[in-house]
Amino acid sequence: MNKSVVITGVSTGIGYQLCIDLISKGYLVFGSVRKPEDGQRLSDKFGANFMPLYFDITDHAAIEKAALEVEKRLNGSTLMGLFNNAGLAVAGPLLHLSVADLRHQFEVNVIGLIKVSQVFSGVLGIKNQRLGTPGRIVMISSINGKIAMPFIGAYCGSKFALEGLSQSLRTELNIYGIKLIVVGPGPIKTPIFDKTILKATEEFSDTPYEKAMNAFLNKFVLKTIKRAMTPEVLSERIIKIFESASPKSNYIITKHHFFNYTLPNWLSVRFLNAFFIRTLGLKRQKKNH
Repeated sequence: MNKSVVITGVSTGIGYQLCIDLISKGYLVFGSVRKPEDGQRLSDKFGANFMPLYFDITDHAAIEKAALEVEKRLNGSTLMGLFNNAGLAVAGPLLHLSVADLRHQFEVNVIGLIKVSQVFSGVLGIKNQRLGTPGRIVMISSINGKIAMPFIGAYCGSKFALEGLSQSLRTELNIYGIKLIVVGPGPIKTPIFDKTILKATEEFSDTPYEKAMNAFLNKFVLKTIKRAMTPEVLSERIIKIFESASPKSNYIITKHHFFNYTLPNWLSVRFLNAFFIRTLGLKRQKKNH
């Protein structure tokens, strides 16, 4: 049986760890990178079981070219899995965030992932002549696709959108026998948030949100990262789900599951809103007369 997968965004973090673990299990991994030096570095490390795909998730022509390369390499076999992992986080108060930054957030985290799914659907099995059972799509979403927080509204919005689109796509893929699984990780020890929030705190220091953003960085982001799950643990869980005979449609993977997900998901939006207002010092300001 041909064991092959495509993983987007493998230079670092979750994608990189998935590469390590899947290759160790005998998979042929096609991994997307943007920089030639990253592709060479990973090829040197992983050898014949890794093939770099060079594309930016927003470059649709490059994605289509990469899909043709995969199809040629598979020579009629079906791709077992597509891990839509590529993503980024844009931070900042929505009233001050540029439309360009907001658009880029959705171009990467939503439209790019859907485009990748469209283009690689052929090798996943929508073409009847392919050999093997239909493959699976794993969408890497986030716990913030269920629970929104201030100052990462663009990121939360992109993940909420991905959850909804995935639910629709899952139903539509059924006629081809392709399963779609959404995995929503909680806090992970990667630099996606701490560096992003730190940069945003400096960028928006001349707005009324300066103190609140610093409080968000110190009280939530930095403390959360210290007790976050490692990419190694997350990757192991994702692969177990991927290889499961009958996977569920959605998974939330996080440490301290009750406090990170169950409790916030159970509480009302009004309560959570009041909690953030109080904790971050976002009470209504009095107007100066």
